[in-house]
This record gives sequence, C-alpha cells and structure tokens, in this order.
Amino acid sequence: MAVVCCSVLHRRIPGLKVLTEHPSMSVVWTDCIRHKFTKSRLPEKTFQPKPEDHEKYGGDPQQPHKLHLITRVRSCVGRPYWEKEVIDRLGLQKAHKPVVHKNIPGVNNQLKVVKHLVRVQPLKLPYGLPTEEDMSDTYLNSLGKLVIRKKLKPVDTKSIES
Repeated sequence: MAVVCCSVLHRRIPGLKVLTEHPSMSVVWTDCIRHKFTKSRLPEKTFQPKPEDHEKYGGDPQQPHKLHLITRVRSCVGRPYWEKEVIDRLGLQKAHKPVVHKNIPGVNNQLKVVKHLVRVQPLKLPYGLPTEEDMSDTYLNSLGKLVIRKKLKPVDTKSIES
C-alpha cells in the first residue's frame, strides 16, 4: 500500500507541484490556485496615475496637495487578505467615514493596492492650517474642506468711549 502511494505521489502530474523530494513527506500544491489570487494578475497600467484624476478634483500634478482625505466606499467582504490588511492599516474599518493621511510615498503605495475600494480627495484648507487654539473649533464638511469657526473677540471698551 505504501509503495503504491509513493509511486503515485512521485509521478509528475501536470498542474501539481511536489514541494519536497522525499515521496513520503511531500506536500502537493496546485499552481492554478495560487496564481488565481496573486497581485501580479492586475495589469501594471492600473497603478499608473491618470490625467483625468487631477482634473476631477481640481488638482495640479506640479503642486500636489499635502493631505489626503480618504473614504472607504466599497465593502471588503470577499476581498483578498492583503487588501483587508491595508484597509485596517489606513484606519478605514467603517465605510463612508473620512480619514486624513499625509501625501507621502508610503501611504500612496498602500492606496494603490485598494484604490478600487476607496475615494481619495485632497484636503482643502481654505483658512490655512489651524493653530492649537483653533483645533477645537474645526470641522470637516462634506466637500472635503477643513473649516475653522472663528470666535468673536470682545471689543475694548476704551476704544468705544473715545
């Protein structure tokens, strides 16, 4: 019986790969299963920037924005494990909840992997970066603008009397 199993495992079958040379300790792995779920199946042009992306959000490729406003718009159910890990690393567990990240190559490489699941917009700062005092009075509106609510300061009574 053992001789029959060894001879069957030792025989080369197309599409099957024997991982060890010893027939009794060999593990059979199919090539077709692994290559079905690898990242290399995606064409390289998928990861190249498109000019219409800059026109869509009013960006300038020569002057890139400093911060990304990233929102997950599609579900991760049924997606490969590496896409789920990237979504967790970016903090996008909840759908339609925007997260702010820096526009750096490390973040951009992660976004290339999950760009079909997320929407990336530039964070617009119409009033500039907020100071420490203004941080409690800022909010992010639906258009991707970080709005600072300016507090009214009391007027000096001496200037009114004169």
